[in-house]
Amino acid sequence: MKTSYREGDWFAVPLREGGYGIVARANRDGVLLGYFFGPRRDTVPTLADVQGLLPGDAALVGKFGHLGLRQGKWLVLGRLEGWRRDLWPMPALVRYEELSGRSFKVFYDDDPNRLIREEEIRAPGYDP
Repeated sequence: MKTSYREGDWFAVPLREGGYGIVARANRDGVLLGYFFGPRRDTVPTLADVQGLLPGDAALVGKFGHLGLRQGKWLVLGRLEGWRRDLWPMPALVRYEELSGRSFKVFYDDDPNRLIREEEIRAPGYDP
């Protein structure tokens, strides 16, 4: 099946708390990094509705799988004109281990599936 998305594409997320996002990183294995925005809309936004959004406007930045996009369940709105990967960086993410209760700051290469390193951090609200 041909991939129906690429870096710089905006998409709509049709969930109950639906919103929209942009594919900031994509690898061949279908692991993506996206910047997600709100507020929730009753209708699918147009590309013109989202084009002025910037990374700092995101409500969430995270890794996700490509199946919703690939299967057409998440509608691709179109490509950001003048897409510049360097303006949408690969941030450090946080991983929480439910079993141990530990949290980690996780650093990835530009490939969202290639881990560089992790550092254990104190979770917000943690008071030993």
